[in-house]
Amino acid sequence: MIFTETRGNDGTRDASVSFAAALLSPIASFGGIYSPAELNPIPDDFLTRHINSDYQAMSLALLRHLAIDIPLPVLQQALALYRRFDDDSDPAPVVKIDHNLFVSELYHGPTRAFKDMALQPFGLILSELAQRQNQQFLILTATSGDTGPAALETFRNRANIRVACLYPDGGTSDVQRLQMVTETADNLKVIGIHGNFDDAQSALKSLLASPTFKQRLQDLDISLSAANSVNFGRIIFQMLYQFHSYLSLVRQREIELGDEVVLHIPSGNFGNALGAYYARRLGLPVARIVIASNANNVLTEWIDSGRYDLSKRDLVATTSPAMDILKSSNVERVLFDLFGAARTRELMQGLDANGWYQLSAEEHDRIKAVFAADYCTDEESMAFIKQAFEQGYLLDPHTATCFKTCRSAAFAQQVNIIYSTAEWTKFAAVVDTAINGDRGHTDEAALASIAASAKIDVPAGIAALFEKPVMHPAVVEKQAIEDEILKFLES
Repeated sequence: MIFTETRGNDGTRDASVSFAAALLSPIASFGGIYSPAELNPIPDDFLTRHINSDYQAMSLALLRHLAIDIPLPVLQQALALYRRFDDDSDPAPVVKIDHNLFVSELYHGPTRAFKDMALQPFGLILSELAQRQNQQFLILTATSGDTGPAALETFRNRANIRVACLYPDGGTSDVQRLQMVTETADNLKVIGIHGNFDDAQSALKSLLASPTFKQRLQDLDISLSAANSVNFGRIIFQMLYQFHSYLSLVRQREIELGDEVVLHIPSGNFGNALGAYYARRLGLPVARIVIASNANNVLTEWIDSGRYDLSKRDLVATTSPAMDILKSSNVERVLFDLFGAARTRELMQGLDANGWYQLSAEEHDRIKAVFAADYCTDEESMAFIKQAFEQGYLLDPHTATCFKTCRSAAFAQQVNIIYSTAEWTKFAAVVDTAINGDRGHTDEAALASIAASAKIDVPAGIAALFEKPVMHPAVVEKQAIEDEILKFLES
């Protein structure tokens, strides 16, 4: 599998690199990122051969089809980490909600969010590559709440790896923050910043591209990489669970092989949606990928009108904070795949310079052939949470946004799969308010309230967070991030 640069080559890098090279060094020329040069469709009999395969066997076969340059024993070891999830035979169960509505639950890993699906194998592979090359790596990650805990979990005490994780202070749930700031491993550093997720992500990308920061790291004999979905090492594992959920429905006799399904995905940084896009490109029978947004509905506008416009927008704080993002990095890979490097560079430079770009009519038609979109207000999301609870299903506010998109008349008669990105425990205060009314509960009190209402126990790993000491209290201005990271590396 060969990767190339989404904005073209500036003459300072190789124009084409392997998967391992793109994983270790994810930032490309002109501020772009790496993307597959081509994708070979799966064989006609791939789905038939894997109807009865477990998640690990199907995933290994798909990764071998993609021909990534990771040794087979390392891939097997990485995929075996899924056996640590709640059900060692099925890390991402598919639950029936209604006659044509299903939820693929991606949150059964150690940090109770879908990021574990990609980051558990990614962490092992990156550490193995670093050891084989006898390199020390600093992994930078910015989080809106779920990537951070999952990255810290997968890299905890991994050889040749140190991690600096940036999160927006006040922009995550208490549970998400505690999952990060109570980490004890010596190779991990967590830094709160005054700002929102877009600020954290911009700071990360600036550091990845900064010659002076790179020189300081070079002086320390440390290489630089990233665990955000700008790194294709994340994305490749997000191309797997769409195949799994499809085959699960075949096994449940809800669909026949070859039937098309509609995938509904909370927006975020577009990595989950990109994985679905590539699964469709590989040949999975997907009629449409539907992007659910909250009030930060720039992606809805882009898909509906062809205009990506940040120029008159301010980030809105919502009850689905992991989706409080305006500039979704992985949209760039879709532009590259559909329109090529020259056009992608033109569009992204327009976005950087002017705050917006406009697709042509023909380009917009190509986007609409794959994607649809809608957005869900906080009030609608709360209503969907309450309605689902009354029907016996607990969901978080991000997943709830998809309950609106799947009720569109356009998809009412089709088989719809919602990709649930987080367990209810990650956003307990919002869920409790939706179910029991606003009683001003903290996350800890809300967890107990929901557990009592649902007659279930709070998961032990979540309850224990509130007893752990805070190991990473730092909250800094954006301009202080570099110094804070360097102090960590030099200590």
